[in-house]
Amino acid sequence: MAATVGGFTTCFTRSSAESVAPSTSYSAPVRVFVKPSKTKRLVLQRGASWGLRCEIDPNTASVRSSQIGSIPPALSALELLKTSSADRYTRERSSIVVIGLNVHTAPVELREKLAIPEAQWSHAIGELCGLNHIEEAAVLSTCNRIEIYVVALSQHRGVKEVTEWMSTRSGIPVSELCKHRVLLYNKDATQHLFEVSAGLDSLVLGEGQILAQVKHVVKTGQGVAGFDRKISGLFKHAISVGKRVRTETNISSGSVSVSSAAVELAQKKLPESSYGTAKLLVVGAGKMGKLVIKHLIAKGCRNMVVVNRTQDGVDSLSKELKDVEIIYKPLSEILVCAAESDVIFTCTASKTLLFTKEHVAMLPPARTETGRRLFVDISVPRNVEPCVSELETVSVFNVDDLKEVVAANKEDRLQKVQEAQSIIAEELNKFDAWKDSLETVPTIKKFRAYVERIRASELDKCLSKMGEDIPKKKKVAINDLSLGIANKLLHGPIQHLRCDGSDSRTLDEILQNMYAINRMFDLETDLSVLEEKIRAKVERGQK
Repeated sequence: MAATVGGFTTCFTRSSAESVAPSTSYSAPVRVFVKPSKTKRLVLQRGASWGLRCEIDPNTASVRSSQIGSIPPALSALELLKTSSADRYTRERSSIVVIGLNVHTAPVELREKLAIPEAQWSHAIGELCGLNHIEEAAVLSTCNRIEIYVVALSQHRGVKEVTEWMSTRSGIPVSELCKHRVLLYNKDATQHLFEVSAGLDSLVLGEGQILAQVKHVVKTGQGVAGFDRKISGLFKHAISVGKRVRTETNISSGSVSVSSAAVELAQKKLPESSYGTAKLLVVGAGKMGKLVIKHLIAKGCRNMVVVNRTQDGVDSLSKELKDVEIIYKPLSEILVCAAESDVIFTCTASKTLLFTKEHVAMLPPARTETGRRLFVDISVPRNVEPCVSELETVSVFNVDDLKEVVAANKEDRLQKVQEAQSIIAEELNKFDAWKDSLETVPTIKKFRAYVERIRASELDKCLSKMGEDIPKKKKVAINDLSLGIANKLLHGPIQHLRCDGSDSRTLDEILQNMYAINRMFDLETDLSVLEEKIRAKVERGQK
């Protein structure tokens, strides 16, 4: 629908949902300002109360193909902006955002509903990047946190879409998620991930397992559409930060991991007279299960039963840990093994409960002094049904109950935290310089292409005037001469567009240089970048 007011044509586009069902609501109107102009321009900018503002040369109804690349008419930027989900895009700078819940902000009963198994991380990235305002994404899901890292075209809309996606996936109302979520933007989001990787945000200060989990995010994301330059660069830099902090501060020395804290907690809760004779059962022989077994051995345990889906992992562990009796039992015998055990550690990735109240109630009393059986459940989602704790013959502890053990080990590492923060601040500046340098890359590319077109055109003119019988050696010399002149002329401007933190130029100065070159040479970089984003979203949606 369109109306002409005071020489301006205002077009109202229906929301994308209207193509499916009638609706009385419209998206923000698109104002098309028709003004005389010496050059053909298409400028997209954010208005205070309007959607996208377009200035178009009255002498043409379309934008030159040289300005918008080789997009076919059916996928022209203006058409996409009006008729597809891309009409929600704006010219805001892309933002790095982290949205999630962790052990400091939300209880385990919420985190376990949001937990995403590693096997589903790639699929989750695809779903997130299918949202209208999300360019790139990564998932970090551990027993202590579930955090979504995204590059959002619009902060507000991107956060809204990701939060709704998390709500739909978990069944947790948006209002409840907002009460517990971590929500950070740009530099704060980057600093948060650096602190996570360094072990400063962990339940156990300085623990090392989180660094391995951050590395796994990068490994899993390789080749996945949506785990692209900014997000992969962010996580790779976070890995470097984590390594540097641990090397230079020694923050991990004497620290405890979640698994060692679980063993210490069991030792504290078990009567001292029963500790040497208590029978131990470990359910799960994955990464966490192996760590629990190793910490039990470090505490003096020399025999235990391990229940696992397969025997291979247990056999390899038995070969590695000599002089220790590790008895393998299949998952089908879990209740029989539990009946014979006094302390049970559960650490699997199972989505279904392994111990329900009904099953545990049928188990005989433990052989400890108190007769109470200990369940230490460090799985997320939990393996032990919460209401099991209502039974008088049982004590149940989950990952959130480890805090009392952790607190005792924290004081001696607080000094190292200050040292780690100094390193993180330094690395934050390096990452920001790298990220900011990406802003000028499209302009550098288009500027080079612009100069190359002129050079090639003038070279052809020169050679045609000299005739067809020019020796090949002379042609090469003339070509090299033109290349040398072009490169020397490009060198100065491009140096003033680079932002690598090695000189005194500020980002504002560099961006001003970028805008000036765009204006002087009519490069329309903003338009080309926006079109690339639109095209990528359309192509991704068609797969």
